[in-house]
Amino acid sequence: MKKFFVSVFAAMMGFFLSLGIILFLGFIMMAAAIATSDSKPNLKDNTVLHIKLNGAVTEQAQENPLQELMGDQSESIAVNQILEAVKKAAHIDKIKGIYFEGGILTSDPASLQEIRKALLEFKKSGKFIYSYADTYTQGAYYLCSTADKVSINPDGLLDWHGLSSEPVFYKDLLAKLGIKMQVFKVGTFKSAVEPFTNTEMSDANREQVTSFLNSIWKNYVKEVSDSRKLPADTLQALADRFMALQDATDLVKSKMVDTLVYLDGAKATLRDFAGLKDDKDKLNLLSPAEVCQLDDPKEKDSKNKVAVYYAYGDIVDAPTQGFNQSAQIVGIKVVKDLQKLEDNEDVKAVVLRINSGGGSAYASEQMWHAIQKLDKKKPVIISMGGLAASGGYYMSSAGQYIFAEPTTLTGSIGIFGMIPDASELLTKKIGLKYDNVKTNKMSDFGATGRPFNAEESALFQKRIEAGYALFLKRVSQGRKKTPEQIDKIGQGRVWTGEQALGIGLVDKLGTLDDAIAYAAKKAKIEKDYQTKEYPLSEPWYMNILNKTKSNYYSSQIRETLGEYYEPFMMLKGIKDNNPIQARLPFELNIK
Repeated sequence: MKKFFVSVFAAMMGFFLSLGIILFLGFIMMAAAIATSDSKPNLKDNTVLHIKLNGAVTEQAQENPLQELMGDQSESIAVNQILEAVKKAAHIDKIKGIYFEGGILTSDPASLQEIRKALLEFKKSGKFIYSYADTYTQGAYYLCSTADKVSINPDGLLDWHGLSSEPVFYKDLLAKLGIKMQVFKVGTFKSAVEPFTNTEMSDANREQVTSFLNSIWKNYVKEVSDSRKLPADTLQALADRFMALQDATDLVKSKMVDTLVYLDGAKATLRDFAGLKDDKDKLNLLSPAEVCQLDDPKEKDSKNKVAVYYAYGDIVDAPTQGFNQSAQIVGIKVVKDLQKLEDNEDVKAVVLRINSGGGSAYASEQMWHAIQKLDKKKPVIISMGGLAASGGYYMSSAGQYIFAEPTTLTGSIGIFGMIPDASELLTKKIGLKYDNVKTNKMSDFGATGRPFNAEESALFQKRIEAGYALFLKRVSQGRKKTPEQIDKIGQGRVWTGEQALGIGLVDKLGTLDDAIAYAAKKAKIEKDYQTKEYPLSEPWYMNILNKTKSNYYSSQIRETLGEYYEPFMMLKGIKDNNPIQARLPFELNIK
């Protein structure tokens, strides 16, 4: 009898498991049919591009048609998608203008600056931009200040306070746990290790952070001043008042916004901008993703391609496993991808779009070599996004011409290594004991139960210095300077794009479009070419199958730890990272 019940139970479990798999596959197939449908959005008269400024700004749009169905409410705004949509909106007659809906927006300054330039270019078409929000974060307002009219809810908030950086230091916390970081570095300004070795900012780090924050803020103030016709001194005084806590009527009096209206009033204003007189006329709102699906009347087919290759995130030797699903530049994959672009006869030039604070020095060197090799066959032009620093600049130096935004953070030419010493935690606090037998003098290099000895430390430091010397050599080759000249502006120092232009680390201030046009000119195809983006996005269903669980855990940990998430993930994955790093601090912490 017992065997009978076991058999029945096993059969039932098998049936329900099979049914679950069938239903899941059916769900995937149904969604795939929806996602692969070639139907385009219905382009009607009185269409407006509707851009919601809510969420995090990313470099590339990632396809995921199941996101909403699965209850994932997180939002992202992709720079490449916004730029394409704004450009098409200017060319398509039925699109009358752009409607911004402000919100809680997070982004690096340079990405916002690139979008803002696209908006100013859009206004040359004679079409309108209208903005409304319940809440404008500082970055959202920076974009929306380009609008012909800026409205806010009578009970709304507008944040305008300037920029600050508040790094968190973990040295004393780690000491209480019995952990000490063993640090090896080259570069007076290489501050990535400071949160784990200091209790406050070094004088050098304070100097560089003060410098780049003021440079970025100067750009913000000047550009908002130009759009809102407000003196820069007035905007500085308003920032000192912390406008987020001021009454909304003060926003109108100060001319930061034009009107106070509720949502229904904003919709009425939008209808007026679109020229709708009859109440029966309907306004057709399309998202950036929908506008991107429309044909651009000014785009022509061509066999000549300018490849735009996106490289953004941390630089790693191999994909990180586990629940850290942040964007990564995987060295071995990038090398293979660039080889394919080299072999692709239709690709006449390559624009390498970099947005990275660096990472593995080894992977950076391998990609530098691959970029150099590609450039010998077809021109490689660099377009810097929000960050192209440390390992990100290492890659950039291999290109033959570098474009950056004025607020791009770049440079940080320096190397460091950081190895945790947990011997006190293990031996004194936990009570573990270690013994050792070895065949050679260095057989126990980096043994768990003790810190590095003087000889081991000297060897590691020598390796770091050799890495820095190679970094200087690579940059000096690309920038046509001596290693000594690069060392004077290196030492791990971070520069903004406009500062980097003055010292020769970049060639020109400009957008991704500027870099593409320059690449086409260098390839002598400026009158006949098309752009194509690489690498191709991972199929959305693979993203669902591989990352949903990991993304869930990652989002929960990020929500719990907040600003401590990045340092935690660094400590968790330190055993998997290349010990020699060329990167910015793990969290820039610009607010």
